[in-house]
Amino acid sequence: MNDTKLLLTVDEAATRLGVHRTFMYGLIKAGTIPSIKLGKSRRIPIKALDEWVTERAKEAARAAAITRMAAEAKP
Repeated sequence: MNDTKLLLTVDEAATRLGVHRTFMYGLIKAGTIPSIKLGKSRRIPIKALDEWVTERAKEAARAAAITRMAAEAKP
């Protein structure tokens, strides 16, 4: 059996991202990061958190490329 965790607590997810738990709850409330309610607790799927980080990295790379191309296009 695989002992790898599938879900993180909000505090664990915030620590993993290096943000405050209040910010993490804001992302959850906005629907930016999906979460699962287990009883009274919230859990964040590790896969969803990793996918969110990957998408933010892609967005940052695209923005940097656009900025670079705009700077190169200036006379």
